[in-house]
Amino acid sequence: MDRLKRLKEKIRTLPHEPGVYKYYNKDEKLIYVGKAKDLRKRVSSYFTKQEGVDRKTRRLVSQIERIDYTVVSTEFDALLLENNLIKENQPKYNILLRDDKTYPFICVTDEHFPRIYPTRNLDKESCAKFFGPYASIRTMNTLLELLKKLYTFRTCRYDLSPQNIEVGKFKVCLEYHIGNCKGPCEGLQEEEHYDQQVEQAVSIIKGNLGPARQYFKNRMQELAGALQFEEAQRMKERLELLENYQSRSVVVNPDLGDLDVYTISVHEDRAFVNYLKLANGMVIQSHNLEAKKKLDETESDILAMVIFELHHQQVEPTREILTNVEVELDMPGVSFHVPQRGDKKKLIELSLKNVLYFRRDKMRQQESTPPKRNERVLQKLQIDLRLTEIPDHIECFDNSNMQGTNPVAAMVCFKHGYAAKKEYRHFNIKTVVGANDFASMHEIVHRRYHRLLEEEEPLPQLIIIDGGKGQLSAACDALKELGLYGKIAIVGIAKRLEEIYFPEDPYPLHIDKKSESLLLIQRIRDEAHRFAIEFHRKKRNKAGLKLEATNIRGIGKKTIDKIYANFRSLNHIEAKDRTKLEALIGRQKADYVFDYLSTKKESQT
Repeated sequence: MDRLKRLKEKIRTLPHEPGVYKYYNKDEKLIYVGKAKDLRKRVSSYFTKQEGVDRKTRRLVSQIERIDYTVVSTEFDALLLENNLIKENQPKYNILLRDDKTYPFICVTDEHFPRIYPTRNLDKESCAKFFGPYASIRTMNTLLELLKKLYTFRTCRYDLSPQNIEVGKFKVCLEYHIGNCKGPCEGLQEEEHYDQQVEQAVSIIKGNLGPARQYFKNRMQELAGALQFEEAQRMKERLELLENYQSRSVVVNPDLGDLDVYTISVHEDRAFVNYLKLANGMVIQSHNLEAKKKLDETESDILAMVIFELHHQQVEPTREILTNVEVELDMPGVSFHVPQRGDKKKLIELSLKNVLYFRRDKMRQQESTPPKRNERVLQKLQIDLRLTEIPDHIECFDNSNMQGTNPVAAMVCFKHGYAAKKEYRHFNIKTVVGANDFASMHEIVHRRYHRLLEEEEPLPQLIIIDGGKGQLSAACDALKELGLYGKIAIVGIAKRLEEIYFPEDPYPLHIDKKSESLLLIQRIRDEAHRFAIEFHRKKRNKAGLKLEATNIRGIGKKTIDKIYANFRSLNHIEAKDRTKLEALIGRQKADYVFDYLSTKKESQT
């Protein structure tokens, strides 16, 4: 049955329910995952829309061989399942977040004299509270540095239970002597006072500086009244630290409370997003990230994915999200708004200003970055050979034989200027007898591209033939038979003067001997020559060794083939291999082989 007809029949069976649809290619590899309010309508849209569909989407549809789906209860469940499947399988055509990583959190442990430290591992058994995620590590470290200057939290991992402290199990460390810790391990600090510090620190992490500010202010006044001016000065310095920290944050309006702001700007196949997090009306986090579009996703689609990714990681998610575009995202307990006026509109403008600057910097960085060496060389090769496109995919062919014996050929493949060794191919010449390089070249070129056409694999932008006009003409004849002549650029390189020949052009092209493009052609040609010679040598050696094996009394051709299918050569068969050889060819024939090897060894000594 025709592929499209079969897929459309499948679509007619899809339910009008929310869910996730999955596209598989002919190798049963998942290539795309999507969510839908209505599975049948969404999936059928890929196959009914014709106008306005971008090239990448058409390519995706052309590779779909099977459709699978999962029905869920709500659109939010579909979003959650889609997110998990994308992370697990990383389908080829799904959006790629350039900032895809595990964000750090601040952990407050659940123990006597709790510790406060950064982590990427959400271990809920050891941590009582998590705060984050922090999209910017710098923001998190600035906050932790502030807490370190304000309070004296321990950094050790000792079990500071009352029993351990009472029996004197631990001793103070260097942190105590330099003033960063007050020695709770030896009972030098009361747990109640320590817990008060932790409580204030948690308030600061949440963005509420009021309790800590009031505490340091009251302590400063108490100490000054008691004439303890040095201690009062320390409280004053800590109060100033808090004021300076708050002044670096953008205070919008305390009445706004806690909310998140997301704005997006799209340029061609790239999307740029800014994220602001507000606590008590104060911007405590700001972060930019870039997303790579794979299909013709809308701004709303991309922003929904980013919001879900970041919001889903938050330990205490906000209930209100502001965006600059409408987002169709159904998340329980969360409201979305596109503000049109007032302070919330100013927040959108602030976030949008950040994302536009981020986009500008990224574009300038791309424009100012010089092309990589291989890209530069391929661009030069395109100019020198007068090609219509950059030859990112190059294949080179070479023949090898010795006086007409064991004729073989080889093809090497270079992609983006690098050797793609998994794509290298050996060829045993099947239709040519004797030393006929032209006919051999015709055979292997025809076989190579006939197979690529049958398997619908991508064709190269440039074919290089190791040889002069004769070999090039034979390769061109093969391309003509396949209907590929004129669709793939092809040249020949003659060894003597390193001349480049074009089809149907009697005059060769002479490229500057120091040109990077000629050096690349030579490197590819030499690699093809090496690969062909290596294959020919192995085949010749194997043939010679098999010929030697015919000298063994009682051993026939079938037995020889069995031996060489399991051993590299006769000379590599050792005494320890006797059991294996007997199981393979029988005890008597194994005796013949070892008698022959023993006689051969004696004659050599």
